[in-house]
Amino acid sequence: MAVTKWVLDPAHTEITFKIRHLMIANVTGSFKKFNSEAETNGDDFGSAKVTFTAETASVTTNNEQRDTHLKSDDFFNAEKYPEIKFESTGLKKKNDDEYELEGKLTIRDVTKAIKLNVEAGGVVVDGYGQTKAGFSVAGKINRKDFGLNWNAVTEAGGIVVSDEVRMIIEVQYIKQ
Repeated sequence: MAVTKWVLDPAHTEITFKIRHLMIANVTGSFKKFNSEAETNGDDFGSAKVTFTAETASVTTNNEQRDTHLKSDDFFNAEKYPEIKFESTGLKKKNDDEYELEGKLTIRDVTKAIKLNVEAGGVVVDGYGQTKAGFSVAGKINRKDFGLNWNAVTEAGGIVVSDEVRMIIEVQYIKQ
């Protein structure tokens, strides 16, 4: 079967994350500059190979002071480590619309195996004749596993930032 290449449709893709602040509320962040490609056998995503990168300097939480801190050596060190990278190593079909995507995630200079839950939204041809495929992706990582160790304690002894980061990704690909 012929290999099909899919490229990211950035106008219809969101790369977001949530992390607990003061252990009472979530802060949402996103990356504004990213890229991804997928290769499939025909239109079957059941054997897809996926690569993804995000520019660390494009992180935003809608708070300039916090964004500057995230780009610093306390977190991403965007100057030294300009990209977050993901490369799939396997895809397991759970049912008709759900998969478990396994891969290697690299943040800073640390690479770890992770698993992500993927919900397939479907494949359609749009009004311009382009074939598009959509997916919702979710997962969790421990930021400290990737060298993002900064934290502080409040006067009352509470933790400022949780270790768990939840990823919420809405992605759309265009068939080439």
